[in-house]
Amino acid sequence: MCGIYGITEKNYNIVSDCIKISSHRGPDGLSIWMNDKITLGHNLLSITSAPSEGKQPWITDRQNILVYNGEIFNYYEIKKNIQNKFTPKTSCDTELLAWLLENNSYEDVVNNILDSMHAFVFYNSLKNEIILSRDHAGIKPLYFTKTSSGIIFSSEIKSLLPYCKTANTIDRMALACTCYSGANFLRQTIFKGINKVMPGETMVFDLDQKKFKTVHRNLVKPLSNKKFEIEEFTDETKKAIKQSTLGLRKFGMFLSGGIDSSLIAYELKNELKSLHTFTNKMEPNVVTPNEDHNSDALVAEKFAKDFDMFHHEVVITPDIINEVWDDSIKFMEEPRYNWNMPMYFYTNKILSKFGTVVTMAGDMGDELLGGYPGYFAKKNMPNKPKNWEDFIWIWMHKFRSPVELNVKMNMRDLHSVLCKILPSELWNPEDIANSAMALDCVTTVSEDFFSRNDRYGMAFSMEGRFPFSSKRFMKYCLAIKSKYKIGSTIHDIKLPVKQSYRNILPGYVLEKKKTGWSVPIVYWLRHNKILHDKFKSTIKKSDGIEEIISENNYLVNDKPKVISWMLRSWSQKYNMSL
Repeated sequence: MCGIYGITEKNYNIVSDCIKISSHRGPDGLSIWMNDKITLGHNLLSITSAPSEGKQPWITDRQNILVYNGEIFNYYEIKKNIQNKFTPKTSCDTELLAWLLENNSYEDVVNNILDSMHAFVFYNSLKNEIILSRDHAGIKPLYFTKTSSGIIFSSEIKSLLPYCKTANTIDRMALACTCYSGANFLRQTIFKGINKVMPGETMVFDLDQKKFKTVHRNLVKPLSNKKFEIEEFTDETKKAIKQSTLGLRKFGMFLSGGIDSSLIAYELKNELKSLHTFTNKMEPNVVTPNEDHNSDALVAEKFAKDFDMFHHEVVITPDIINEVWDDSIKFMEEPRYNWNMPMYFYTNKILSKFGTVVTMAGDMGDELLGGYPGYFAKKNMPNKPKNWEDFIWIWMHKFRSPVELNVKMNMRDLHSVLCKILPSELWNPEDIANSAMALDCVTTVSEDFFSRNDRYGMAFSMEGRFPFSSKRFMKYCLAIKSKYKIGSTIHDIKLPVKQSYRNILPGYVLEKKKTGWSVPIVYWLRHNKILHDKFKSTIKKSDGIEEIISENNYLVNDKPKVISWMLRSWSQKYNMSL
């Protein structure tokens, strides 16, 4: 995985500074190319080839320039299809992507040819334009902000902060979206003036006119036109996982004890012959009537032992949460509605210490295969939404206990904005549950799960992969009607996996109650003096967000209290104001 940067002017120093700020994204090399109109930079984490072969910016024979962050999972298939036209000089997929963009329309490349996770910028010297693109599911990030000469872009927000005059001002709508919806699904980030290329989006910027002239979006739609067949599902699952094993570096698997990570670990072990797995164990543990916070760890340990994997337990304690709290806030950049961020950050750190360079995770399995109770509810709604606006209003309310803000805008205001920015082509009135799954894939999964993995993995120079997020597998799953994924009771969910792997995966995985991978932070905050003192010291400090966070959030011992604490920590870390 890599970092890509650029500015639409000749300015070596700015791009060099961007690379330095995000140097963790690529320890295997860095380079800058420029002419009188544009400067492009790159730092390299070499995965599929030797660093000398993957050096970027990539210069084509026609003097077009590519900077690229990602992996092309159907690399060998594409290469075979164009073998009479394309003669590679390297084994690096950067060369292939540059050739494709030079010899096809960008729409054809991103719509019909690539199955990838990517963020790239391609400078077309003849047309004097740059193409900014983000993959179909928003796995890889790309941000930009306006300048007097056009735009400056980067793989991470932190590289853009010095060059955006309004970046220390909180964008209130982005904050409201985060607090009411769990993550920020808008184009604007919470740093006012810094924007993102949306999931599945490709934007063309005219260097002469200094403006975006076209915007195109490529998303996987919930067609819901297929039946479920066990043999076909098993075949597609194996193909998706095998495609994700490209590369020469060491793999590590986040093993949560749930169905998705266990399934991927099983198939990966068969493909790679050996596999290192990692899961979290809480000390002290907390057991409530609803959850044992180490139940996932116990299942993961048993599964890894039964299938002969090299298993590692990453112990999480209140002291560790306290130790990495600030770094987890800093590297995440935008705040998230998730109190497990410090655990995720620390776990990536441990994987790196074991020499891991490519991490594997089961994210998106629930969203494609109906793994949450909310999908069951939507499938069986007595009163279906009549249109896109009704659907978005229902979809917004899947988030519980939102953080209260002292602002005039409310859920209705946010609803009107989301109806415009969220992709209405994902609305299928014939299958409400599948519509919700498709929308979750490019909202919550992209802007929470994938962005978290990218920031925390790249903080330790590791690439994150998600086999279920390949375009082919997403298309296949979202074509299966939701009635084949979700049965007649709340327990009959993720039926394609349960039916296909019932004689392969053990019952203690397939029948395990869904509990999540979670830190008992509320209990620890109540009973651990170090964490409690950190919480108290944070909320006593003045910061740029205190006046709009309602005091009601701090009066309860539940999620709003902890998330409000994280918001305050973020505001102080980045010196934000209103």
